[in-house]
Amino acid sequence: MEIIPAIDIIDGKCVRLTEGDYSQKTIYNEDPLEVAKEFEAAGLSRLHLVDLDGAKAGAVINWKVLESIAGNTKLVIDFGGGVKKENDVRAIFDSGARFATVGSLAVKSEEIFVSWLSKFGPERFLLGADVKGTNIAVGGWLETTQIDIFDFLIKYTALGVRNIFCTDVSKDGRLEGPSLKLYESILQKFPTLNFIASGGVATLNDLVQLRDIGCSGAIIGKAIYENRITLLELQQFNK
Repeated sequence: MEIIPAIDIIDGKCVRLTEGDYSQKTIYNEDPLEVAKEFEAAGLSRLHLVDLDGAKAGAVINWKVLESIAGNTKLVIDFGGGVKKENDVRAIFDSGARFATVGSLAVKSEEIFVSWLSKFGPERFLLGADVKGTNIAVGGWLETTQIDIFDFLIKYTALGVRNIFCTDVSKDGRLEGPSLKLYESILQKFPTLNFIASGGVATLNDLVQLRDIGCSGAIIGKAIYENRITLLELQQFNK
């Protein structure tokens, strides 16, 4: 199982929110590149980079952070937050990200996302299926839809999407453990997915449990920044 550390960006700084609430913000480092280099030095190879300003504004804002990290590390980066236009997708790839992360747009502008899958290939996208309960949440988690996650996954796996990450918003940033039952039920119905768990990871045991139910990866944020899980422990887990 791949360990994928997260860097969330507001005003060019590395931050974390609790339950997606912009008013519950903690700044961890003024320099995201410094954080990314620490991840790379610890032997981690992936990075989940989120433009929270972009997610809120509906337009990508923190390009310079992506360019800086992609240009100065060898991390395999997925980048998202406010991706609304085809030019955004092109710029993400041109700026050095391997994957473009899409969430809200796949819910609200299905035709546009389907056209991107055709143009760039479904393998270039990491689809965010963020939920409150089992309903998809969008717009930086500020809005909950009536769309069931299983219906959502049926639709897009049929179009070739295999890279999926799922965040239970109620778990995010709370360090109370991931949504194992939800993830297990998804994996039982979609066993061929490259399924990445996100939200709630607080201990190494959480990672062991996610690996045991079949997750391909786990995104970790707050647990690293608050030293619940050390980079040395993650390095050893990866071996």
